[in-house]
Amino acid sequence: MSSEVTGRPICVLVVEDDTILRLHAIDIVEEAGFTAIEAGNADEAIAILEKRSDITLLFTDVNMPGSMDGLKLAHAVHNRWPPIKIVVVSGHLQLEQDALPSHSRFFGKPFEARTMVTELRNMIEK
Repeated sequence: MSSEVTGRPICVLVVEDDTILRLHAIDIVEEAGFTAIEAGNADEAIAILEKRSDITLLFTDVNMPGSMDGLKLAHAVHNRWPPIKIVVVSGHLQLEQDALPSHSRFFGKPFEARTMVTELRNMIEK
C-alpha cells in the first residue's frame, strides 16, 4: 500500500479535543503510513481545511467543545469538500450509518488499533 498519491504524502486530519486520545489517533494514522495533521476542535479543523488542499481523510471524535460537534463537522466537511473520506468515532454514542454523511464510517471507542489501521488503508484505497 502506497502512502502517497501523485508523489505527495496522504494527509489525515485528526480532530479530537482530548490530547491523549488525539495522540493515540495520530499514532494509528502514522502506523497506517499516512501523515497526521491535528486539530483540537471543529473550528480548528475547518480553518486547516480552508488553508490546505491535501487532506484526504477526516478522522473525528463526536463529542467536542466549540461551535459544532464531530458529527456536524463530518456533514460540513462532506458538503464543502466531498472528496474527503470521513471516519467518525465515539465512546459515548452508537451512530447508525444513516446519521453519517455518505462514504463515511463510524467506529465505537475503544477500537482495536490494528483494525483501525486496516480500515483507514481500505478507505484511502477506494
